Amino acid sequence: MADAPWAEIREKFQTALALSRVELHKNPEKEPYKSKYSARALLEEVKALLGPAPEDEDERPQADDSLGAGEHALGLPAELVEAEGPVAQGAVRRAVIEFHLGVNHIDTEELSAGEEHLVKCLRLLRKYRLSHDCVSLYIQAQRYFFLYRFEKVYTHNLYYLAQVYQHMEMFEKAAHYCHSTLKRQLEHNAYHPMEWAINAATLSQFYINKQCFMEARHCLSAANVIFGQIGKIRTTEDTMEAEGDVPELYHQRKGEIARCWIKYCLTLMQNAQLSMQDNIGELDLDKQSELRALRKKELDEEERVRKKAVQFGTGELCDAISAVEEKVSYLRPLDFEEARELFLTGQHYVFEAKEFFQIDGYVTDHIEVVQDHSALFKVLAFFETDMERRCKMHKRRIAMLEPLMVDLNPQYYLLVNRQIQFEIAHAYYDMMDLKVAIADKLRDPDSHIVKKINNLNKSALKYYQLFLDSLRDPNKVFPEHIGEDVLRPAMLAKFRVARLYGKIITADPKKELENLATSLEHYKFIVDYCEKHPEAAQEIEVELELSKEMVSLLPTKMERFRTKMAQT
Repeated sequence: MADAPWAEIREKFQTALALSRVELHKNPEKEPYKSKYSARALLEEVKALLGPAPEDEDERPQADDSLGAGEHALGLPAELVEAEGPVAQGAVRRAVIEFHLGVNHIDTEELSAGEEHLVKCLRLLRKYRLSHDCVSLYIQAQRYFFLYRFEKVYTHNLYYLAQVYQHMEMFEKAAHYCHSTLKRQLEHNAYHPMEWAINAATLSQFYINKQCFMEARHCLSAANVIFGQIGKIRTTEDTMEAEGDVPELYHQRKGEIARCWIKYCLTLMQNAQLSMQDNIGELDLDKQSELRALRKKELDEEERVRKKAVQFGTGELCDAISAVEEKVSYLRPLDFEEARELFLTGQHYVFEAKEFFQIDGYVTDHIEVVQDHSALFKVLAFFETDMERRCKMHKRRIAMLEPLMVDLNPQYYLLVNRQIQFEIAHAYYDMMDLKVAIADKLRDPDSHIVKKINNLNKSALKYYQLFLDSLRDPNKVFPEHIGEDVLRPAMLAKFRVARLYGKIITADPKKELENLATSLEHYKFIVDYCEKHPEAAQEIEVELELSKEMVSLLPTKMERFRTKMAQT
């Protein structure tokens, strides 16, 4: 260490901490980081006073040459001996400064510089983490057992690095450091149960997006177990006011974890659907058989290799987490029974999330939970082979979505309104298709079935039209150029409206001719729009080809109707 008086170094360091933590709240609005910059300058001075860090291993004390590698006269590991002395003390002091400089840069949104300081801190601490002199230093300076204080600093570094990489959109590294942080917090019993559980549940979303469902399930199961500790188990990080003493926050966090579980179940089911559907969205039995054959191989590989890498906790905690995991599969469901198990788990968490996220006070959150519930029914219907039961599932979707339209002001919730209109329309559309398929199997469908099909058709048209009307300007004019964010939904709505008009069952030839003309009008809109805006064609390639076919075929069909009407 440099010859600067220790009192001067300590005074500058304490002043820097005060500037970062206390004076921060007194900064003027136009200079929100003023005290942070002042603190940084002092930390740099302290760093200079401490002197440069040793560049290599040469400055470290060497073990007795007469001993074998990794041995010591007292039977201690070599690193305990090699790290002793003033070099170790100096390294730890420099590591503390690097840590605070890293946090300072992150707080001022200078992420790359923050990362650099934090990495330096980790390198310094790694060498001397088990040094007896380091333990002594921290006992004297902070009256805490050094190892705990060191491990906390090291864990904080991992936590801040996770934040840095998250902001830099380096999500793989962010997840790695986040996982390491959570694991170390459990190992050292240094965590707030509520905060830890939320962080673990949030990490699960990264694994879900990567389709690493075993890892995601483990994070969520651990979140459930640790969240259950609130108010029951004391940790070194517990505050004077227990987290459980704040009922609203407790129930909010519980609801947020439940929403992460919903996403897990929904995404796993949707992933299975994508793997097994054919080109018209129905179950492909050949693909189903192939996936079933691959399952054993997946099980063997994942249980052997991946599980150990993500495991949280040991002993009783590990057993408790495993008990939660065993109730939920991480494998893609391959049939209705497996899908139903996931659906029921997801639905359980839907009800749990809705206990807190109610329409009165949490409009957007409540609607998102209901939409996820609807999506669970939709994907479950894919696995169902009975058409009548599939219809009932879509009917449940409509029953939960339609009441939302009453509570929403379209002026303030335009985007959400559109999403719900489109989803309801699609549910009616799917129900109509199923009813038509059921009717096709009958020799002579009765008038009740025909009426049911037409009513479903009418309802689908109503909601698709509401969606399309929401795109109009204040003068009720449909836009010449549709925004990129609604382009595909708008084109799909136009296509389905065209198809719906062609599916209306009527005994009146004149009415049928009118319906065909309206259908042709919507098909032509799609073709003409894609000719004027070629980028739109990429969004609806299949629908565009079908629209072109119908634009070619419908005029001939309509002419035959006119001829037939003229002869009668």
